[in-house]
Amino acid sequence: MNAYLVGADVLGNIPDLLSSYGIKVHKHVSGRNAAHQRKPASLKGADLLILFTDFLSHNVMRAYRDLAHEENVRFVACRRSVCALSQSLDKIECTKVCDACPNRKTH
Repeated sequence: MNAYLVGADVLGNIPDLLSSYGIKVHKHVSGRNAAHQRKPASLKGADLLILFTDFLSHNVMRAYRDLAHEENVRFVACRRSVCALSQSLDKIECTKVCDACPNRKTH
């Protein structure tokens, strides 16, 4: 699964958390730059939109949410922290990938 991330100047441990859910960072825009605050052209290639609400205006969030709705891409909005993101992913029923899990399906 690929994620399009909006917000957060620095991602820190977030890519590691996403990889534990089997999610790759497809694209990241900080949202602070005026060019990032315009409606993006497309979320092509993304399966999930993650909005970090700490530094985004309501208009920017609305533009990205509307685009996700148009392109039928799931989205979550949360603060930029590993705990908040983990809780948001759990709410939309993303499951962690665990090599040691006895219930893990093997191909």
